[in-house]
Amino acid sequence: MRSIPVESAGDRQIRTRNKGYYRVLHWPIWIFVFFIAPGPLTFDLFERGFDLRMVAWLGVVLATTGWFALQGRLPGVEPAPYIIRFTEDRPNPLYRRICYTTAWGEAIAFAVLNLVGLIVAIVTGKWMLKEIYGYAYFPLAGSIWLLGALGRLPRVKPSTAGEGHERRYFYGTVWAVAAAQPTLWLLYLTLPRARVSDAIELAAFLGVLAVMGLLASRGRLPRTRPIVPGELATLD
Repeated sequence: MRSIPVESAGDRQIRTRNKGYYRVLHWPIWIFVFFIAPGPLTFDLFERGFDLRMVAWLGVVLATTGWFALQGRLPGVEPAPYIIRFTEDRPNPLYRRICYTTAWGEAIAFAVLNLVGLIVAIVTGKWMLKEIYGYAYFPLAGSIWLLGALGRLPRVKPSTAGEGHERRYFYGTVWAVAAAQPTLWLLYLTLPRARVSDAIELAAFLGVLAVMGLLASRGRLPRTRPIVPGELATLD
């Protein structure tokens, strides 16, 4: 079996404060995460562009995340890193559990629904992605969010004890979806609408997911290496 590179917690630089630019740059990440949470609305955004609903929702997201950012209650926006020993059973802050739960639901729901939409298009010759999002997004994403609320997802468990490995699963998923979704969108915009094109898009989508997943499983992508527990390390 191919060995997976690991990070030694003792070799990681320990920060006592987060730099201002580091905190500011993390805020847009969570703006994006919560802005795309209503999947059907996000579908309309890509289909037709901004409208008053999206402007209003963006305003709510900016105000809410901005308030929590000023309180230091968004991941990466804290005044100081959350320092842990990976062998210790420490409480996982509620704001982290909420943020990562939201991100999990979106990453899985968008990928699964786009996959279903491609398969339906190939089988029937019709694109029904809007209808699929309208009917299935919230049941699917909501199921993931429920698992997060119950503490059944990596990074959203009540304890941070397994963070050295759990963050691998989260970032591996994010890398895979973040690469596959734009690839699919670009192909959709450039290829003619035909079953052959849909099959190409499906193959590319699955291929990118598989390649990025493989790289993540082998620790070849940022933040996907296991962290050997036992020393102080920063939770990021």
